[in-house]
Amino acid sequence: MFSASINGSDPIKTNLKLSGQEFEGELNGKAVKGSLVKINPYQFHLLYNSKSYNVDVIKMNSEEKSLLIKINGTKFSIQLRDKYDELLHSLGLDDMAVKKVSDVKAPKPGMVLSVLVQEGVEVKKGDALIVLEAMKMENILKSPGDGVVKKIVASQGKAVEKNEVLIQF
Repeated sequence: MFSASINGSDPIKTNLKLSGQEFEGELNGKAVKGSLVKINPYQFHLLYNSKSYNVDVIKMNSEEKSLLIKINGTKFSIQLRDKYDELLHSLGLDDMAVKKVSDVKAPKPGMVLSVLVQEGVEVKKGDALIVLEAMKMENILKSPGDGVVKKIVASQGKAVEKNEVLIQF
């Protein structure tokens, strides 16, 4: 049993079973049945209530259980919650499931082109932190979570090795 919030709406309770290309089950207590055909890893064809839908997966984050999909050209943001997420929420422990990050490390050897933040600055998940040149390509390293920059270890023009700490939170 999952619940799904679509575009930030109230959660919809789902209990669907997929058998081959066919699915059936309940959606908010209402019986549903249809078929879902996988075209490639990011495209599906959905047949439901005698209507055809093209489904494109634009972005998927399995760790956060979130999806950004496009159905017949309209984008939808979906946040899934399973029974464990519901239990944590009912106990007021939602933040316990969030992964805490204490530092940002270099994903590969390279040269620090610029540091985009300063110590003491509050950053949100996805904010740009550092521009790293590796293999003649510029890579923007982003914040893996919300936090405050405690210490900047990297400096502009410095060569770094893989897994070297660049920023501490």
